[in-house]
Amino acid sequence: MSRLATAVRRNPGDTLLVLFAVLAFGYLFVPIGYVVAFSFNDGGRSNLVWRGFTLDNWANPCGAPGVCQALANSVQIGLIATVLATLMGTLLAYALVRARFRARGVLNVLIFLPMATPEVVLGASLLAQFLNAGVGLGFWTIVLAHTMFTISFVVVTVKARVATLDPRLEEAAADLYSSGLQTFWRVTLPLLLPGIAAAALLSFSLSFDDFIITNFNSGNTDTFPKFVYVAAARGIPAQAYVIGSAMFVLSLLVVVVGRLVAVRRTAA
Repeated sequence: MSRLATAVRRNPGDTLLVLFAVLAFGYLFVPIGYVVAFSFNDGGRSNLVWRGFTLDNWANPCGAPGVCQALANSVQIGLIATVLATLMGTLLAYALVRARFRARGVLNVLIFLPMATPEVVLGASLLAQFLNAGVGLGFWTIVLAHTMFTISFVVVTVKARVATLDPRLEEAAADLYSSGLQTFWRVTLPLLLPGIAAAALLSFSLSFDDFIITNFNSGNTDTFPKFVYVAAARGIPAQAYVIGSAMFVLSLLVVVVGRLVAVRRTAA
C-alpha cells in the first residue's frame, strides 16, 4: 500500500491517466459483461432479473421464437450489402484518388453526406423513394438501403489506403511491360487488400447492427436489431443475449487474428 501511495505522489499525472483509462474501459465493457452474464440467466420469457445460472440458453440458442430467423436475415443482408458496397466503394475510392476529372473535388465532399446525415432522415427519405417507385418493402429494400449508407464508409477507408500506395511499384510493373489491367490485379489490388478487408468488416458491422434505417424500410422482414427492439418491451429473451455474446466473441477473434497477422508481416 505504501508503494502505491509513493507512486501516486511521484507521478500524479500518470496515475490519473491510468485511473481514467480504467474507468473508460469499465464504461465500455460493463454493458458487454451484462449481456454475457444474462445469456446464462434462467429467466424464462422475461429476462429482466437474475433468477439463476443455466446453460440451457447456450444449448438451445434458437429457443426464442423468431430469433434465429431474424439473425439469419441480418447475416444475409449484411453479406450482400457488404459485397455490393465494397465493390462499388473500392472502385469509387480508386477513381477519386487516381483519376483526374472536373467533378472530383465535389464528389470528395458529397461522399461524406450519407455519413453526416442523421439516420432518421436517410431512413425516411429512402422510404419515400421506395413508396413513390411502388417498391414493396422487405428483404431487398433493406439490402439497397444498407448498401447506400455503407458505401461512404468503404470509400473513406479504401481512399486512405490508396493514398499511401507507392506509385513507383506500379511504374516498375509498367517498365516490365505489364499492362494496366495486369498491374492492377498483380500489384495494386494485393496492396489494397488490407484496406478493402477493413472496409468490408466495417460495412458488415454497420449493416448488421443498424436499426433506424432498417425499421423504416423493412416492412414485415425482421432483422436481429429489430427483433431485440420489439422484444425489449417484455424482456429480451436470453437467447438474444447468447447470440450477442457469440457475435462479440467472433468479432474479438477476428480483431485478434488480424492483429497477429499484421505483427507477423511486420516482423517478416
